[in-house]
Amino acid sequence: MEACYADRPLITQLDDGDGSGRGYFSSSISMPTTVAMMLAALDPESGGRVLEIGTGTGYNAALLAFRAGTENVTTVEVDPGIAEQARAALKATGWPVNVVTGDGTKGHPPGAPYDRVLSTASVQRVPYAWVEQTAPGGRVVTPWGTAFHNGALLHLRVRADGTAAGRFSGNVGFMWLRDQRTPHGAVEDRVRPEHDYTESTTGLHPYYALSNFDASFAIGLRVPAMKSVVVFDDDNPGSAAYTVYLMDPYVGSWASWRVAPGRDAYTVRQHGPRCLFEELEDAYRWWLDAGEPEHTRFGLTVTSDGQTVWLDTPGAPIGT
Repeated sequence: MEACYADRPLITQLDDGDGSGRGYFSSSISMPTTVAMMLAALDPESGGRVLEIGTGTGYNAALLAFRAGTENVTTVEVDPGIAEQARAALKATGWPVNVVTGDGTKGHPPGAPYDRVLSTASVQRVPYAWVEQTAPGGRVVTPWGTAFHNGALLHLRVRADGTAAGRFSGNVGFMWLRDQRTPHGAVEDRVRPEHDYTESTTGLHPYYALSNFDASFAIGLRVPAMKSVVVFDDDNPGSAAYTVYLMDPYVGSWASWRVAPGRDAYTVRQHGPRCLFEELEDAYRWWLDAGEPEHTRFGLTVTSDGQTVWLDTPGAPIGT
């Protein structure tokens, strides 16, 4: 009980439950303050129809049922084992909402239209089915991010023409929808001793690009499919010496960005068809030139053709 009510996330599954022992987190319970923040953003109404994507333990579905009514909540879970556990727990505790085992990216057409759609998994691309199955004037709330930055909370309002638009807010990091995850892989798997590379130096310290929430959010928008991993010397997180690795797992490109105490120039090595560090540096300069906009100034529009991220107004789309 102490763990359940502590204000911290709890991991409830590893490796999609396959028993491989790789150790990747694949399901969790969010920290209560994050749950409350997302429910406040969703603002479910009594009697309103709600679709939740990502049932997990069922805790959030129970909260939705308390607010909207048990009969008005449908929750979709891709993992059959997790779905069955949640279904049993919700029934046993008096909140027998409709738990559907299936692909959450497709929503749940039989229950549409919904007044609210809430995803408890992060997306890089908002599935149009969520917009299509929401009534005009309804809301879609989801964590949203990029391979480089996970993530911010996206608030969408659905319009009568079948599109949706809204802005980002908040600092929320969630596990990805399974079909939108950037592939897992350790640095040792992607940065090989036999790889050739170019070498240069930079005055840009990783702190400014990685630790600044707004800068890293903007960089992720401009540099797709790039993951970052920080490796400290001697596996000591307190070490002042470390290497930042940038990796594109799809095409095999990588860059290493070496930081050592007492130096104001940092060695950069790059391998593969993409010059990932140069792309990052260009994106960081773009953010500086744009006036260092906060992530709340960015928004996103979803149509049947896809999604577009913009700065300040939909008329100012962000190109990659």
